[in-house]
Amino acid sequence: MLTVDFSRFPLAPGDRVLDLGCGAGRHAFECYRRGAQVVALDQNADEIREVATWFAAMKEAGEAPEGATATAMEGDALALPFPDESFDVVIISEVMEHIPDDKGVLAEMVRVLKPGGRIAVTVPRYGPEKVCWALSDAYHEVEGGHIRIYKADELVEKIREAGLEPYGTHHAHALHSPYWWLKCAFGVDNDKALPVRAYHKLLVWDIMKKPLATRVAEQALNPLIGKSFVAYATKPHLPRLAGTGADAT
Repeated sequence: MLTVDFSRFPLAPGDRVLDLGCGAGRHAFECYRRGAQVVALDQNADEIREVATWFAAMKEAGEAPEGATATAMEGDALALPFPDESFDVVIISEVMEHIPDDKGVLAEMVRVLKPGGRIAVTVPRYGPEKVCWALSDAYHEVEGGHIRIYKADELVEKIREAGLEPYGTHHAHALHSPYWWLKCAFGVDNDKALPVRAYHKLLVWDIMKKPLATRVAEQALNPLIGKSFVAYATKPHLPRLAGTGADAT
């Protein structure tokens, strides 16, 4: 289940991609399939080991084209172990709501992104997230849990202040909002409640089968109750200074 829409976020074979806070690796795997040179980074050692295992399995199965590479590694989002301007693309999906210093994370992403490079940021959407918080303290008052709820214009402004140029936004995963509302209402750790189990079966069926009816329904509902807010931006090229490079006289 992808949150980033690659029709709005073009990726070329050979692009060097950082999936920051990769989690289980869903976006990293898609980038690998598309021929990118992928680095999946997360602070969770268990998840990184699992992502590395899947990368190896994908290579063995021939799922990635020739020239694609994939590396999984532990790392700190506030101190990325890469030189300046290392990546063509940076993806950070459902991560920034967990990190107190979100401006510091944005600064690090901008640092490692090449001029002209692209960045995709996804966070839980304000409205559906407020419902979750209202229904359950346990949903967010846990170690490593969500510490803030972003309004769309607030996140876009932070992206702009970091030196990036936003170029598009959208919402995603409308069908997942009711599932999380049910989870919060019946207990976030209670997977046995009948409404939660029934809705989970629906989501699994939808993800596996991708029926037209639910695809159309989700597209219609995304602007209203999409669970995630997605923003895309580019890093501008610095203007050349007079008397340097090609402008030298």
